[in-house]
Order: sequence, then C-alpha cells, then structure tokens
Amino acid sequence: MQLFHSAGSPYARIARMAVLDLGLADRIAFIETTLRDPASTLLPHNPVGRVPSLVLADGTTITETTPILMVLDSLVAPEARLLGDGADGWKRLAAYGRVLGMLDGIAVWNRELRRPVHERSPGVIALEEGRAARIAAALQDDVAKGVYAAPDAGFLALLAVLGYCERRHRAWAWRDGLPGLAAWFDRASDRPSFAATMPPVSGI
Repeated sequence: MQLFHSAGSPYARIARMAVLDLGLADRIAFIETTLRDPASTLLPHNPVGRVPSLVLADGTTITETTPILMVLDSLVAPEARLLGDGADGWKRLAAYGRVLGMLDGIAVWNRELRRPVHERSPGVIALEEGRAARIAAALQDDVAKGVYAAPDAGFLALLAVLGYCERRHRAWAWRDGLPGLAAWFDRASDRPSFAATMPPVSGI
C-alpha cells in the first residue's frame, strides 16, 4: 500500500503518524507528492488531488483522513485502534471531530493569508480567528479533564493541528492564554512519529 502526502499537510500528517504509531510502516510506503499541480503523481490514483490518499493493494484509493484511519484501524488489533467503537468510541470520535473542526477553520484562515493583501477577506479572517480561539479554549478545558490523554485519533489530530500552527500558521500566537494546552503539546510532541513527520517552516 502507498500513502500519498505532502510535507506541509496537517491532514496527511495525522495519517502518517497513525501509520508509524500503529506499527504499519512495513506495510505502507510514504509517497511525497505535489498539490495543485497538473503533473502531480497523485492524480492518476486520485483525480481529487488531495492528501492524504491511501492506495490499497488492489488499486482502490481511499481519500481523506478519517476514512484512511478507518482502514488503518482494520489492520490492527481492536485494542490498538485509533477510532474505537461502542460508547467509548463515540466519545473519542467527538473529541477527534472537534479538533478536525478547528483544523478546517485554520486551513481556511491560512489559505486566506496566502492571497495577495488586496484579495483577502477581513471578514473570513476574523471569523476563522475567532473560531480557532473559541475551540482552543474548549480544548484546553478538555485537556484539563483528561481528554486527549491516550494516543488515539483525537490525540494525533490535536498534535498535528498545533504542530501546524507552530511551523506553518505562525500568524496565530495560539499559546497566549492557553498554558494548559501548550503544556499538553510540549509533552505530546516528544513522540517519535511527530518528529519523523515534521513539516517545513513556511512564511505565514
């Protein structure tokens, strides 16, 4: 199997960390590709052109982070799975979804900041900045209650989004006023899978 990714994508980073943490690196090869490129090596497998994309042994391509995590979970023992099932699984899925919501908003905000100044929407930027701050405050409360303590899908997603803000969305000083969340990130970022998937620093 092959996992197509770009070095800077936080969505792909979640999947890449999952492959490493689940011990699947000997079964899934990481293939770095380009995005928004008509010559991208990904397009013959996935015309959507988004990462992560997981190409299975039979050529089937799974697109988007959550379906890919579902496939990865199917390859490991139930107790090792990232999404879980039953009542506990719903809680873990809720925690994971909250982080994905923040990541989606930050991605929109970041994309807006990459436009020429005269093309940016101040309203969109203000909306997403406010959303990110609101969710981050809720996440700090969650962390204080012990949510995101286990290395599951929500844990990896939170690690990826805060790591993205550290290196690729530095316009947001997310640590200000969030000492509990910052302490969680500093502890969690010691994971080998986090170090192995470090994205390049961008100018944003």
